[in-house]
Amino acid sequence: MSEVQDPSLEETVRHSLSGGVGWITLDRPEALNAITADQRDRLIALLRQASADPQTRVVVLTATGRGFCTGADLRPQPGVAPSEPQPGNVARTIRDGAQALIAAVLDCEKPVIGAVNGIAAGIGAHLALACDLVVAAESAKFIEIFARRGLVPDGGGAHLLTRLVGVHKAKELMFFADDVPAAEALALGLVNRVVPDADLEKAAREWAERLAAGPTRAFALTKNLVNRALEVDRATAFREEADAVELNMATHDGQEGVRAFVERRAPEFTGH
Repeated sequence: MSEVQDPSLEETVRHSLSGGVGWITLDRPEALNAITADQRDRLIALLRQASADPQTRVVVLTATGRGFCTGADLRPQPGVAPSEPQPGNVARTIRDGAQALIAAVLDCEKPVIGAVNGIAAGIGAHLALACDLVVAAESAKFIEIFARRGLVPDGGGAHLLTRLVGVHKAKELMFFADDVPAAEALALGLVNRVVPDADLEKAAREWAERLAAGPTRAFALTKNLVNRALEVDRATAFREEADAVELNMATHDGQEGVRAFVERRAPEFTGH
């Protein structure tokens, strides 16, 4: 009898590029797409690659099965010896792991669409919330599961959630760790759209194709301004906005947009 081989990293975190849309798909449905350290690092690498790749103009992050991502896979991994926590090691692990993953989404220079197909729990919920736009299937649910396990939220969860729903609601969701169905997530502003499960890929693709045809550099600059909007004072925000407008006007798409307006025609953006 031949030995069953574990799926490769490329099989469990799949990547494809078509028409300017980079699809990143978590594909370990038997584990509800809980992610290992290696899978997390591949996600980070793919998001950074998307920033640098001129052929990638938008990213869609999704998964297979009933889980979008149910958090970090804490089970012992084959060939990895367990280690005793040392002072500073846990904080370092969080910085280099969960926080680095969320930062990779927030800092990606291309729009990132989260297509949430199922349960998004723990770092999986934060992975979805970090996306620029979120489309959720009707069966999706979001769970700040940390309190159920006696843990403190990581991966920037308190930062993300408080910005989205406010202080009191963020504490309620994190203290009680209740399931938040897709319809409630929409009402709270955690997601942009909720669609029937069968329409999730179609809805994500429609938005991705619209963004892929848009002014990529302007999107990147806009994303940075919005991400910083609640972190800086008005003077800083206005200065950064003026700098972003100037930078954008040096791009082909910025100049094309103005030309098209003057010539009363639809612009043809190239992403540069």
